[in-house]
Amino acid sequence: MRLRLYHHGDGARVAYREQGTGPALILWHSELLSYREFEPLVEELEHRFRVVLPDLPLHGDSEDRPHHPYSLDWLAEVVAGFCNDVGGSRPIVGGHGLGVELTMRAVAAGELRPSKLIVLANRLHRGAGGDREWAAWLALARLGSLPGVDRVLMRGAPYALRPGRAQRLSARANAEAAELARHSFADAGGNSNLARSWAVFARSRPNCVQRELIEAYAAMDFPVLLLWPEEDPRHPPVAAEEALDLLPDAQLRMLPRTGYLAAYDDPVAVAREISAFSG
Repeated sequence: MRLRLYHHGDGARVAYREQGTGPALILWHSELLSYREFEPLVEELEHRFRVVLPDLPLHGDSEDRPHHPYSLDWLAEVVAGFCNDVGGSRPIVGGHGLGVELTMRAVAAGELRPSKLIVLANRLHRGAGGDREWAAWLALARLGSLPGVDRVLMRGAPYALRPGRAQRLSARANAEAAELARHSFADAGGNSNLARSWAVFARSRPNCVQRELIEAYAAMDFPVLLLWPEEDPRHPPVAAEEALDLLPDAQLRMLPRTGYLAAYDDPVAVAREISAFSG
């Protein structure tokens, strides 16, 4: 896949890869991962879409300098700017975890209006209280602004998503999930800039119910696909079922025998659902 860079208006850089021809299909990965989360889908989708896989800020090869605010609103603004610039007029946009949460916040803020939205498992409007490991990571990340602590934290960062644990996030224990974890933290060790930037993000990350998102559902009158794995204890389908009742034009599709890393568990099924929905 070709590596490219998007430069936001304030200088923030977003690295992305793209492959294929056709309408733009932008997929944002989940927290602590990289564009490689969706790489298994490319072979199935590249003949129908220009598949665009960006790295979120603070992830992969994207922006990590500590002078940006890294608030959810700023991150959503960067996501919207990227989609509007790289995807062209009303692209198909989707993602997983933090990636799609930021996408939906951009839509709620009126900064992004995709032609269609693909929502893989995330907390949606609910708080993050049930995800203890993510909450623990954020609590540690807040210490990254302390002198001397930053480098220590980043040396230990790979332990947050050890290869063995990443493999367990796959319902089918896919061995390639371990390589995804290694790649996601390949450049983290000793990166004090990244530690300070994560600290800024962690301090601004709310764990409460996102009422502004609930209020915005009614205005999301474009087609929305809620694509949920059946075996992801971090994100049970109850939030998707609640959103389904509030979104004007939505459908919920369950993915059997898939977990948190659905694209690794069954890339053919995930790509088939995306293709059928995207037309």
